[in-house]
Amino acid sequence: MLRPNAARWLKPRYLLLTTLAISSLVAACSDDDDDDDVSTGARAGHSAQGGDDEGGEPSTGGTTGGIAGSSGSTSGGVGGVGGEPSVPGGADNAGAAGEATAGAAGAADGVDRDAFRPEELPFDEAAFEDLTLPAGFSINVYRTGLGQARMLGVHGEHVYVTQPMQGTVTQLVDEDADGVAEATRVVASDLPLVHGIAFHDDDVFLANVHSVYHGTVAADGSFSALTEIIDDLPDGGQHQYRTLGVGPDELLYISVGSDCDACDESNPEHATMLRSTLSGQPAGTRNIFARGLRNTIGFAWHPETEALWGMDQGSDWRGDDLPPEELNSIVSGRDYGWPYCYGNRQIDPVIQDPPSGSKAAYCVETTPPVLLNQAHQSPIGFAFYTADAFPERYQDGAFIAFRGSWNRKPATGYRVAFVPYSDGEPQAIEDFVSGFLSDDGASTFGRPAGLAVAPDGALLFTDDTNGIVYRVEAD
Repeated sequence: MLRPNAARWLKPRYLLLTTLAISSLVAACSDDDDDDDVSTGARAGHSAQGGDDEGGEPSTGGTTGGIAGSSGSTSGGVGGVGGEPSVPGGADNAGAAGEATAGAAGAADGVDRDAFRPEELPFDEAAFEDLTLPAGFSINVYRTGLGQARMLGVHGEHVYVTQPMQGTVTQLVDEDADGVAEATRVVASDLPLVHGIAFHDDDVFLANVHSVYHGTVAADGSFSALTEIIDDLPDGGQHQYRTLGVGPDELLYISVGSDCDACDESNPEHATMLRSTLSGQPAGTRNIFARGLRNTIGFAWHPETEALWGMDQGSDWRGDDLPPEELNSIVSGRDYGWPYCYGNRQIDPVIQDPPSGSKAAYCVETTPPVLLNQAHQSPIGFAFYTADAFPERYQDGAFIAFRGSWNRKPATGYRVAFVPYSDGEPQAIEDFVSGFLSDDGASTFGRPAGLAVAPDGALLFTDDTNGIVYRVEAD
C-alpha cells in the first residue's frame, strides 16, 4: 500500500528513475566483488585472504527521485539464530567441535572459493511492495540518490548520512515533516572513507581510517570547521571503516576491525574497541576497552542498563555456516576470542597457536557471545530503540542491519532484524524488514547498512548499494 502522500511525487520522476536504474545495473555488472573495506583509490576489493562480509564501495551510484512506501502485510519470522547460548558458557552452538573441524578442513582443502554473490539490482518498485514487515508497520523511501549511503546520525531534529567513497557527510532535510527528505546538504567533505558519526551535546565526531574529527553543530544542522583530534588510528587492511559512539561515561569509543581475515595481529589496537577522551588528548592516553572483536561495526548502549552491546562479524572461508556471528555484551578488559576462537569459546582450527600457550588455554579465558546468528550475514548498523512511537514490545530493544553474504550459497542476510530485550538481556534475533533478497537467492535490490531512530520515532536505515534511506513507521 502506498503512503497517502506518495502518489503526488512518484509519477513525474518515474522515467528518470527507470533511466538511472538501467545505468545502475550496467555499473553493477561491471563492478568487482568488493564487499571488503577498500583502500582509497585502489578499489582493490578483497585482500589476498579473501573478502569479508562487510562494507566496501557500492556497485551503483544510487537512484534519484522518490519511491513510495508500502505496508508490510505479514509478520516477520524468527531470523537465523544458530543455537545461541543465553548465558556465558551456555548451550552448544553452531560451532561444535566436529563441525568446526570439518569447516576448517573445507576451507583449507577445497571449499569453493568462487564466492557466490547475488546479483545487485537497482531499486524495484514491485519488489519493494513485497517487502515483509511485522503487522502494524509500514515502510517508505525517505531519500534516494545518495551514492554509498552508509552510517546514519541524528542530532535533535537533524538527520545525517556518511558517504565513505564520496568522502562526505550529508544532511537529509524533511522540512515539512512528511516522512520524506525533500532536500540534502553536504555538511562535511574531503574526508576519504569517512564512516563513523556520533554526537555529544552540540559536538559532532567523525571518523575515517586513521583519524577522528571534531566539530560543532549549528542550529540549522550545519557543521563548524572540523578539527582532527586523533590522527594515528591503526592501518585499515581488510577493515578500514571506523565507527564511533559516545558512552554514558562521556568518553569516545572507536571500533577498529582486524587488518586480516584471521591472523596474529602485530598491532594490538586491531580487532578492538578503543576508548578515548572526547578531546582525543593528551595523545597516547587512549586505551583498549575490549579486544578479540574481529569487526564490530555496530554497537550501542542499552538505554536502561547502559551496558555496551555490539554484533561482531566472523571470519570467511570456513564454509556456509561457520563461524556464527556474535552478539556480545562488551565489557571493559574482556577478550572475545578472535582469532583463536569463536562462538561459545570454540577453538578455530585454522589459526596457529598464540605466541605463548595453546589455543585451548587461551579460549577458556575469553568471553563467549550471548546470542549467535547465521554466519556471513554481515551485521553493520546496530541501534537501540529509544523513542516511544513503536509498540511497547520494541521499547529498549535493538535493531540490526544485516548487509548480506557474498561467500555463502545459498545467500543469507539482506534484512533488518529486531532483538527484544528483557531485563537488559537479548532474547532472540527476529526478522523485521526482509525481502530484499529474491526468493531464489540469486539477486538483491537492497543491502541494509546504517540504522538510526529518527526524530519522530520512526526507524531509518540505509541501502549502501542503491543509495537509499528507508523509513519504517508504526501505523
